[in-house]
Amino acid sequence: MQTNVLYEKIGRVALLTLNRPEKLNALDYATNDRLLSLLDEVEADDEIGAVILTGAGERAFSAGGDIHEFTQSIRRGTEEAVREFCRRGQRMTARFEAFPKPVIAAVNGIAFGGGCEITESVHLAIASDTATFAKPEINIGIPPTFGGTQRLPRLAGRKRALELLLTGDTFGPQRAYELGLVNTVVPAEELLPAAFDLAERILRHSPLAAARIITAVTRGINATIAEGLLIEREQFARMCPTADVLEGLDAWIARRTPNYLGR
Repeated sequence: MQTNVLYEKIGRVALLTLNRPEKLNALDYATNDRLLSLLDEVEADDEIGAVILTGAGERAFSAGGDIHEFTQSIRRGTEEAVREFCRRGQRMTARFEAFPKPVIAAVNGIAFGGGCEITESVHLAIASDTATFAKPEINIGIPPTFGGTQRLPRLAGRKRALELLLTGDTFGPQRAYELGLVNTVVPAEELLPAAFDLAERILRHSPLAAARIITAVTRGINATIAEGLLIEREQFARMCPTADVLEGLDAWIARRTPNYLGR
């Protein structure tokens, strides 16, 4: 039986691969649920410090929601469609956004709809030069449902986001980079090596500090500057009693490489 999300531990990195290539890695309900379950497992594993998410095959990262499946939910009524499709997808992207370990999307092909929304929600993203993006929900008569109307304007700005949301036009990786949707664009054959290199550059630091930074940015981005500064102080205060803080300071003073233990 095919597993719709593959999970492989490579050193301190969890590699998650959306594995429905015959469906362009569409996000059916089982795939959403499997992602949430795996994220719980990864969060509880102290040996894992970062996550890379990619798609199986050469064509797609993810083409978005499974249209055949959620059409049936819509036919059964609004309440079920909201519960089974919309809330499930929003729960998944919110989990990525607030996940305490850095999540890197390695966008290897089509990233439409929900696939684009995952890219918006994760902390970092690298795109292959063969990747293609779109906000095509308007083509089937619905707005985005996994957070696309909220996160894309925050990343790209209101007018640029609305152009993509209202036209459903596709756009390439360079445009995604210009919009702030991805951090960099690399040749297809360099995609996973680039993602692992970025992960390793993060993993040399304290995992506790990384988690505090993610929390401060995620919570503070929608707050006033005064509220955001309070959040920043709270995250600093949480780090002060940790052994990692003293290790970082002692290592800097002694001009040696720190050995962070995550406590």
